[in-house]
Amino acid sequence: MIQVTIDGKGYEYPENCSYYEIAKDFEKTMDAPIVLVKVDGRLRELHKQLKKDCELEFVTTEDEIGHKTYQRSLSLLLVKAVYHVGGYDKIRHVMLHFSAGSGFFYTVDGDITLNQAFLDEVKAYMHEQVEKAVPIYKRSVDTHEARERFRLHGMTDKDRLFRYRRVSRVNLYSLGDFEDYYYGFMTYDTSYLKYFNLYLYDDGFVLQMPEKKAPETVPAANLSPKVFQVQRESERWGEQMGISTVADLNERITKGNIQQMMLIAEALQEQKIAKIAEQIAEKKTVKFVLIAGPSSSGKTTFCNRLSIQLSAHGLTPHPISLDNYYVNRVDTPRDENGEYDFECLEALDIDLLNQDMTKLLNGERVELPYFNFKTGKREYKGNFIQMKETDVLVLEGSFELAIHPLSHGPEELRHLRKGDTTIYPADSPHSFRNTSDKFSALFVVEIDDPDECPPRRYDITDN
Repeated sequence: MIQVTIDGKGYEYPENCSYYEIAKDFEKTMDAPIVLVKVDGRLRELHKQLKKDCELEFVTTEDEIGHKTYQRSLSLLLVKAVYHVGGYDKIRHVMLHFSAGSGFFYTVDGDITLNQAFLDEVKAYMHEQVEKAVPIYKRSVDTHEARERFRLHGMTDKDRLFRYRRVSRVNLYSLGDFEDYYYGFMTYDTSYLKYFNLYLYDDGFVLQMPEKKAPETVPAANLSPKVFQVQRESERWGEQMGISTVADLNERITKGNIQQMMLIAEALQEQKIAKIAEQIAEKKTVKFVLIAGPSSSGKTTFCNRLSIQLSAHGLTPHPISLDNYYVNRVDTPRDENGEYDFECLEALDIDLLNQDMTKLLNGERVELPYFNFKTGKREYKGNFIQMKETDVLVLEGSFELAIHPLSHGPEELRHLRKGDTTIYPADSPHSFRNTSDKFSALFVVEIDDPDECPPRRYDITDN
């Protein structure tokens, strides 16, 4: 018997017992389904077998890794269902483009009519597979063999991608007689994939999935039209430059043409920034421009480049980083791991920010703070600003600025309330009077064309 430690307690299991069998013994003690395990700190799928004494930690769909495992597995089931319902001889590609709200956006290239009736059939077939608890197998093959299989089934993007792969072996996953390469772990079988919905959107459809915080509840459609259109536009940029996948990018680099691609991308972005500046200048009443995004997303660079374009249109921009309105380090909230959470709204001194912005709108002279990251304290170094007719405040800060904007202070900022995640078009009656809102995305490059092989029978070897 092998000794297994779980939550500090010891248990005995026979050698070669699968982690799936162990997880079954503990599933009633967990708040969400167990989809993976950590064996002495290393992630393992449930089909793997116990070989030696170890410490186990369960990973559920409430965990980030477990949630992604659920999404990845459901995507495999979805595409198998589309091929089954549409007909293998009629479907050419099923393309997963990008995340959309709480789901993934797909398009289908084939001789079918994509309507709700078709999606309802796909959904029904998926539920049938869930009820059957079809196993998801993994096998390890030589990279050269994998490339040959990809070429055989017309998966040229994967073949080109693997040309640059350094490791000698890859893992292929199969569901029934479907087989494909996926970038991460899968659930043990389809019985875990109960919660989803399908609905039409634009020229494709969305696979709606649970959020991590509620893994057994499918939320209502929560896709932002503005974000969606920006992501589609970013894809078109990639197609325009001939770089839609990582394989395209790798080939461009190896052929020595990367410099031209970078110059084109810079020109496209500068063109967009110039257009935003032009629209702001034409409004004449804009006093606030808010730039929000996650850490290291390029907010400061964008802020500086927009400020240059605003100056070229006769305005006087004042770039302001909301980092300087952080509360002192000792007052910074911590996340669930005990780490400082600089992304949450409570990390900012909202009262001081509202006070300063109100004074500036009223034409008063204000000294802006400076946050010293070494000391973890806010300081004042004589940075005074007083608004004039052509002055514009360009504020850039954490993603929380977009999700939970200012709910007090200047009237121009009160239209967005905490908990309101809608980003309104500039001409919407809901948008604030003296601010400007635009939305942009990082450049979109697909890893590959994520469709699968046509169905094929083969002997399964579990690795």
